[in-house]
Amino acid sequence: MVEETVNPLDPAVLARIKGLHLRAQRIVEGYVAGLHRSPFQGFSIEFAEHREYAPGDDLRYVDWKAFAKSDKVYLKRYEEETNLIAYLALDVSQSMAYRSEGAAMSKLEYAQTAAAAIAYLVLHQQDSVAVSTFDASVRRHLRPSSSPSQLNQAITVMQETDAQEKTALGPIFHDLAERYTRRGVVIVLSDLFDDPAPLLAGLKHFHHRRHDVIVLHILDPAELDFPFQQATLFKGLEAAGDILAEPTRLRAAYQEEINAFTRQVEVGCHAQAAEYVQVRTDQPLDVVLTALLAKRSRRLK
Repeated sequence: MVEETVNPLDPAVLARIKGLHLRAQRIVEGYVAGLHRSPFQGFSIEFAEHREYAPGDDLRYVDWKAFAKSDKVYLKRYEEETNLIAYLALDVSQSMAYRSEGAAMSKLEYAQTAAAAIAYLVLHQQDSVAVSTFDASVRRHLRPSSSPSQLNQAITVMQETDAQEKTALGPIFHDLAERYTRRGVVIVLSDLFDDPAPLLAGLKHFHHRRHDVIVLHILDPAELDFPFQQATLFKGLEAAGDILAEPTRLRAAYQEEINAFTRQVEVGCHAQAAEYVQVRTDQPLDVVLTALLAKRSRRLK
């Protein structure tokens, strides 16, 4: 009999762990332990310390101890060259509270968990983290820091706002772009349920300020698969009205609409040099950390 392997990064497993700090620690430790099995083999949470020698580089900065151990030539990279600021922009609007039947976490819980894991990883690398929560306005803003107490402060900020208000992504992104004064990586965690045009204009503002941008598009499986079979009362969020409808008659039109929306956002993100990652709340959290590490690796090349 073959035993079923449980993925420690599965949302259903993580949902049983109480406390964002402990969840974040479990995610990062599980992810790092599994790197040798990952298609991204070779990533390390220490990769920011060196870079490989390239012709023309100053030999004064060669790490000869590393050369003696690995027979490869690496250059030491200094803090001002490698220091990362991760700006976490977390959507806490009402639509983020949605959790379909059978889902382990709401979109907000999943986004909070992902953001906490990113913060834990970045701070573990001795880089800096900032956190902003928003709906129709910026609710909380924690300035960037790499101090040991920053993780607890970041988690407190993430958990202090309930999902109650509407979203206004365009104005919010413009506001945050002005607040994020030092160049860094802006990581947006949102369901992006808003008009794509102002949303994409806001992302362009981040690009104009020379930030790298990762958009984590957080969606519940039911929002993509539309699995409803019987007559269902769909409750409107963010001031939308309730609708009693027959799902089988709506499925094709709904899926065409949601696919067109996500495609428009994805293409628009790429046009603004932003990395788009669609994340379902039933996906293991390693997809989020992989997106972050891949972006950081490209930034250091």
